[in-house]
Amino acid sequence: MNKTRVFILILGMVLPVMSAFAQTDVALDPEFGGRVSVSLDKKITRGFHVSLEEEVRFDQNFGSLDRLQTTLGLSYKIDEFFKLGVGYSLINGYSSSAQAFKNARHRFMIDAKGTVKVADWNFSLKERLQLTRRTGDFNPYQNPQNALVLKSRLMAKYRGFGRIEPYAYFELRNYLNAPAISAAYDGSVYVTLDDYSEEGEAGWFLNGFNGGYVNRLRGSLGVDVKLDKHNKLNFYLLGDYVIDKVVDANAEGTKLKSYTKETGFRGWIGAGYEFAF
Repeated sequence: MNKTRVFILILGMVLPVMSAFAQTDVALDPEFGGRVSVSLDKKITRGFHVSLEEEVRFDQNFGSLDRLQTTLGLSYKIDEFFKLGVGYSLINGYSSSAQAFKNARHRFMIDAKGTVKVADWNFSLKERLQLTRRTGDFNPYQNPQNALVLKSRLMAKYRGFGRIEPYAYFELRNYLNAPAISAAYDGSVYVTLDDYSEEGEAGWFLNGFNGGYVNRLRGSLGVDVKLDKHNKLNFYLLGDYVIDKVVDANAEGTKLKSYTKETGFRGWIGAGYEFAF
């Protein structure tokens, strides 16, 4: 397959939609955490692989468990330039305040990846469309039940050191169906009437879930260490610039308590082990 066509095809999938509404800006304090994973990769037949990964995440400056995430994936390498994949993740988030696990989330993913090799370098562009389904009780005026996200990752890996392969990547994450809010806002507070206002009379409207925007800017530096034909280690540093538009409304949708844009930095240190067979 022509290399140029591969990249044109994948780039054509990137359709971020940007929206802006009245909101209060909030700067978050920097936060750091860790990620540890163990994975298996099984070759089924030529081009087809199935994988299973278990990941543990820690947040709040390594002081709290963040989540347990189990991912099952299936990939097919069409040729040396292009690969497709599908996957499912079971996400068990942990609430440090309640000291209990939250309602599980279910994530479904579709991947398309194009790669170009130049001497000892591999350059790749990966697109991932993912849908995350909430379970349990949630406020429908604040979040959709099925969050839709498009991730676009540009990566460079150097393979001239034998078993040690350093890499770097940059990724954009586009939230495609965020709540779209229009609100009466006088520069300091949202206009509301009283506790008995009907929807629309309290100075705000939820105009569906089409308020797409870029909500993550992510960069990473890492290294893969191939111990032998079957065993591989991965070590990395990961940085997120977070942009979250957070809606806080009552359960009836008659009052907008706040609509804030939270921005801040999150850093992660990670390690992983993979067994391929």
